[in-house]
Order: sequence, then C-alpha cells, then structure tokens
Amino acid sequence: MKRRSIARPIGVAFILIWTLTPLYWVLNTSLQTDAQISAKPANYLPPTPSLTNYITLLGGSGDLADSVRRSMLNIFIECTAATIVTVVLATLAAYAFARMKFRGRDVLFYAVLATMAFPAYATLIPLYQMMSGLGLVNTYTGIVLVYISGFLPLATWIMYNYMSSLPIALEEAGQVDGASRMRVLWHVVLPLARPGIVSVAIITFLSAWAQFLFPLVLSSDLSTQPLTVVIAALQGRHTVPYSLMSAAGVIAVAVPAVIAVLLNRYIVSGLLTGSVK
Repeated sequence: MKRRSIARPIGVAFILIWTLTPLYWVLNTSLQTDAQISAKPANYLPPTPSLTNYITLLGGSGDLADSVRRSMLNIFIECTAATIVTVVLATLAAYAFARMKFRGRDVLFYAVLATMAFPAYATLIPLYQMMSGLGLVNTYTGIVLVYISGFLPLATWIMYNYMSSLPIALEEAGQVDGASRMRVLWHVVLPLARPGIVSVAIITFLSAWAQFLFPLVLSSDLSTQPLTVVIAALQGRHTVPYSLMSAAGVIAVAVPAVIAVLLNRYIVSGLLTGSVK
C-alpha cells in the first residue's frame, strides 16, 4: 500500500512535467528575442520579458501580421461552421438510431461507427482528388466538409449513447398529449440532451482547431489557411524565427486551452452520462 501511495504522486508529477515543460518552453521563448534565445547557457527565464513578438503578430503592419490575423479569422470560421453542422447532423442521426425503427438501422449504425477504424490520412489523396474535381480546393466549403466527414461518426456515437440513456417515458408522454415527433425532439429531447450536445460541440471544435495536414493539403492560399498552417509557413528557407513562431504557437494553444479549462465539466459530464445506459 505504501508503494502505491508513493507511486501515484510520482506518476502524476511525471505526467505534469512531461506535459507542461514544452508549453512552458514555448511561452518562455515567445517572451524573448532571437538573440536571447541563442544565448549560452540557455535562459530558463526571460531576462527581459517582452510582448514584442505578440504585438508584431497581432498589432503590427506588413504581410506577416496580416497573414496571422487572416489565418485566425479562417480557423474560427472553419471550426465554427464544422462544429455547428456536425452537432446538428449528429443529433438528428443519433435520435433516429436511438428511437426510430427502420429497416437496416443496425447495419447503417455500425457502418457509420466502422468508419472510425480507418486511418484518416489514408483518405487524403482521394479526398484531394475529389475536392479538386468539385472545385472545392482553397475554399471554406471544402475544408469544412472534410472536417464534418471526419468528426461526424464520433459525434454520432457520443450522441447516440447519450440519447439512449434518456428516459423514453417523457417522449411517450409528449406524443400521447398530441405532440409530433419533431416537437417532442425540440421541446423534450434536446433540453435533456444539452450536456451531450455541448460536449460534442467542444470536442468537434477542438479537434477541428488541431488539424494541420488536411488544411495544409486542401488549402494553398492564405484566404483559407488556418493558423496551424500559417505557423509552419513562418519558417524561412535559411532562417527560423523561433521567437515569432513560439508566440504564434502560444496564440494557437491559448484558445483551445481556455475552452478546455472553462468547459471541462461539460465535456466530462456529457461523456460520462452518455456512456452509462
């Protein structure tokens, strides 16, 4: 018992150090100049902390600042659109699978779940060919459609588990009172399923925010490139602006980190409630 009591805090401390050290180093680098970063020995704390890199990226003038600001707008548009459409489709599909009886329901449901077993990157070339043929390369629509196709199976599965755990008696009572199925869905099911809907929305948004390879391939133009892609483009052929790239990395991490911290209880409650039938 004593060994277990000692091993647990050691394991937690190791995980925290392993996880937080890269984040600390990026933040530390973003507050220094390139000359300070190159100093020997390394500066484990910024000698003269400065927000110059952040000001250059967010408030400066020139192509660099414009590209970062535009990429931030792009990533918000793409993630928000993908989240809204995914939540709507997943909610409707999950309700149909959980409550409606139709031919081939189980086969279709497991076929949707089976798509999660395929490696996403194996579909990259066919997706690019398809999007190119449809004229959707370098468009918001193309990137959002790819996000939806990738996140919809998981979202449907989460919402299915959640809706299956809801008491069906409330829906039957509403139908007995003369309410249509859509009215029952809108006024009874959706309010009860709100934690699950919120958790699906958060998971989808964070997953879309973290994408790199798909938008890199499907978007070669700044008009649609998200922040994750533009950060990689900051690296020059002969020089690497570590301080600016670190500042951009902190900006990219800040948004999902704040969302995860503030809405963590919704994610946990939605997943746990939906997993217990």
